[in-house]
Amino acid sequence: MSRILLGVSGGIAAYKALELVRLATAAGHAVRVVQTPASRRFVGAASFEALTGAPVLVGEFERDPARGAFPDQAAPAHQPLSHLQLIANADLYLIAPASANTIAKLAAGLADNLLTSCALAADCPLVIVPAMNNRMYEHPATQANLTTLRERGATVVEPGVGRLASKGEQGIGRLAEPSAVLAACEHELARGARAHASTSMSELKVLVTAGGTREPIDSVRFIGNSSSGRMGFALAQVARERGAEVMLVAANVALPTPGGIGRRDVVTAAELEQACAQEFPRCDVLLMAAAVADFTPAAPANGKIKKSRRERLQLTLEPTADILAGLAASRSDGQTLVGFAAEHGERALEHGRGKLTAKGLDALVVNDISRGDIGFDVDANEVTILSARPTGEALTRKAPQQGELEIDELHVPRASKAQVAEAILDAVERLRGG
Repeated sequence: MSRILLGVSGGIAAYKALELVRLATAAGHAVRVVQTPASRRFVGAASFEALTGAPVLVGEFERDPARGAFPDQAAPAHQPLSHLQLIANADLYLIAPASANTIAKLAAGLADNLLTSCALAADCPLVIVPAMNNRMYEHPATQANLTTLRERGATVVEPGVGRLASKGEQGIGRLAEPSAVLAACEHELARGARAHASTSMSELKVLVTAGGTREPIDSVRFIGNSSSGRMGFALAQVARERGAEVMLVAANVALPTPGGIGRRDVVTAAELEQACAQEFPRCDVLLMAAAVADFTPAAPANGKIKKSRRERLQLTLEPTADILAGLAASRSDGQTLVGFAAEHGERALEHGRGKLTAKGLDALVVNDISRGDIGFDVDANEVTILSARPTGEALTRKAPQQGELEIDELHVPRASKAQVAEAILDAVERLRGG
C-alpha cells in the first residue's frame, strides 16, 4: 500500500488521530507520526508508537532511531536529517488535527517545528484536516489561510458540525470522522498514482448511473432505497481522471459533481430509463451503479393521501422495466457493459453469476448489503467483480447461453470507494484490452 506521514498538532481532537492511525494500518498503509509539543499534552507518543510500530518524533533535532524509514522500509546506513528523510519517503502528508495556529503557519510558510518543516519540504500530496472552535474556524483569517493552502494544491477535509470541546458549545469545527479522512487520503493517493500513469481511457466515452430512484406514492411520499450515489460518483471521478469523457446520470444524489463531468438529474426509474436510452448509443462503457426500483405504484395519487386511523392503505405495485437488460439487448459492437448487484447474504455470488449471464453483461460488481460497514451511504465498500470470458466468440448482443462463457472472479477487499472504483475500471480496461 502507501506510506502516510501523519502530523498531529495541539487540540482535544488529537485523540481521534489514534483511530485514524488504527484504520490506516489496518488498511495496509505504513504510518509514521510527527507531533507538535502542544499535541503531547493531549496524546502521548507511546500510544502512536504502539499503533504504528515506529518511533514518534517531535523536535527537528531529535535523533530518529529508524533514520527516516517507514515500518515497511529498511533504515539507511547513514543518519539523515529527520524532517527531510521522513517527508521524502512519504507518499502523502496528512495533518490531523490541524489547529488554527498550525494552519496559519502553513499558509505563511513558517517552519518553526518538525511538523511545519516537513510541510515546507513536502513534494507529495498534502491533506489538511482542521479542528478547532467554531469561532476560530469561521474567522476571516483562518478562512483566508485555508483558501491560500487550497490554491497551493493542498486538500482540505472540511470539519463537521456538532458538539465542541467547550461545555455546551455547538457549531462547525469538529474533526472529520477518521474513516472519512482516510477515504480522502486514499483518493488523493489514487489520483496521484493515476496522474503519473498514461491517460488510459482518453479515447473513451463513459456513461455512469448513480444514486437510487424514487417511485411516487402521492405528491409527498415515495418508495425508495438507501443508495447515496457515492460509488457511482467515485467511478465517474476516476474515469475522468483516466482521461475519459464522462456523463453522469444521478438519481436523487445531493453530492457535488466532480469537475469536468457532465450530469443529468433524474428521479424515477422511468426518467432514468429515458436518460440512459438517450446517452447509451454514444458511450463506449456503461457503468450501471444506480439502484433502480424493481416496483412502482400502479396508480400514484395526484395530491397527498390523507391519513385515516380506521382504514389501511393498500398499494398495488407493478414491475419497472429492466433498464440494464434493455440496454444490453441494444448494444453495439465495442460497447462494454458493467452492472452492479446489491445482494444479501451467503448466496450473493450465485445470484450475481445468474444476473451476469441472463442480462448479457461483460462484468457484474457484487456487494453484500447484509454488512453494515460497506455498501450504502458509507465511505467504504468491498466487492467481487464477476467478468464474462467467452469460451469461443466474443460476447454477442444477446445474452450468452450456458456453456458460451466462463466467469472470472476478482475479490476487492474492504477499501475506500475511490480505491474500489480504481479496481473496477482496471477490470474494464482488461476486458476492453482483451
